[in-house]
Amino acid sequence: MTKKLIVFVTLLFCVIGYSQEGTSSPYSYYGLGEVKFRGTQSSRAMGGLGIQGDSISLNLLNPASYSHLRLTTLAVGATSTFTNLENETEKGKAKRTGLDYLAVGIPMGKFGASLGVLPYSAVGYKLKSSTTIDGQVVEKSFTGEGNINKVFFGLAYSVNKKLSLGFDVQYNFGDIQNESIENNTSITLSGRERNTSRISGSSFNIGALYTTKWKEKYDIYTSFVFSPEARLNSTNERNLATVTFTGNGAEIVNDNIDIAVPNSKLSIPTKLALGLGLGEKNKWLVGSEVTFQSSSQISNRFRDEDADVAYKNSQKFVLGGFYIPKFDSYTSYLSRVVYRAGVRYENTGLVIKNKEINDYGMNFGLGLPLGYSKIDVGFEFGVRGTTYYNLVRENYFNLSIGLSLSDKWFKKRKID
Repeated sequence: MTKKLIVFVTLLFCVIGYSQEGTSSPYSYYGLGEVKFRGTQSSRAMGGLGIQGDSISLNLLNPASYSHLRLTTLAVGATSTFTNLENETEKGKAKRTGLDYLAVGIPMGKFGASLGVLPYSAVGYKLKSSTTIDGQVVEKSFTGEGNINKVFFGLAYSVNKKLSLGFDVQYNFGDIQNESIENNTSITLSGRERNTSRISGSSFNIGALYTTKWKEKYDIYTSFVFSPEARLNSTNERNLATVTFTGNGAEIVNDNIDIAVPNSKLSIPTKLALGLGLGEKNKWLVGSEVTFQSSSQISNRFRDEDADVAYKNSQKFVLGGFYIPKFDSYTSYLSRVVYRAGVRYENTGLVIKNKEINDYGMNFGLGLPLGYSKIDVGFEFGVRGTTYYNLVRENYFNLSIGLSLSDKWFKKRKID
């Protein structure tokens, strides 16, 4: 048990110290960036459904699920994203790979606990534009990078066989940097503006799961998760400089000055998720979940006004489930595999040039059993955004892999 704890803590600190550019979306410029999916790969493969507790698998979407654990479970997952981007005139491709979560769940009788680290949001984009003013060509480039991670601890309690309650406490932290360069092709010097935000602050959420029988054979699942608004501290810096570029693209700074800008408070919006499902234990599940988020609370990191950008409250709708042909089959491995699928629609709450930015996704996945442990493989096809008014449409494919290792960590030795 001690060796396993040492391994987990070592992995945890490695992940905390690892900075990754987890997105290539131009929409990550806005707010706190592109908000990442919080759940495990098994939930992602069902469109993001998280309405059920499990004895050997973590459900990171609802903290009430931790009390359902019967084995200590170490879970880690990662996703590679392949994106085709296009607007009315141009097309491009991008690829990103990032860690999705590292967490451990610990059963404690009627209680259950979980702790770990996962990304909250990511910023990563590279954009260029060119205009002609009075016969002179002016080129602009915009880049952004950074991420906000969260370390969390959660605790759950089973009130009875039907009802469980839980909560998560998170500490959010990270750096985000945005840079713009303007170059008049008739002038050697270029102007550069670099904005940096250091984000920190806490947040929490509470959850409940309720399961009851129907006709003695079927289970009805209901899920509730509420996250109140969290206010994060943003320590802001701005640097202005004139730069030149060498033939190989290296940047040389000629003059620069730091500009005082006010620090700010940034919002993680209030969120409410409600779920309902029907299933047969160890056989199948079909469920739906709807999430309401007060995205109108979002503001940009630097309070520069942009008349073309607004935020409105958002909604997400999920429909998904799984099927297991025969979970205890001794003769057919494929009969023990968990087959998952789901669809989702999300109105992100971001409005640009009076056009809402929506996100659609279709998911498939397999849960490959390895005794009490398993490997989860997921595939997602999605579309975000639009080419309206020369905005960007993203056609993306996600390949996700998760590993869940379950065992009894805390055993009393019979012989010392």
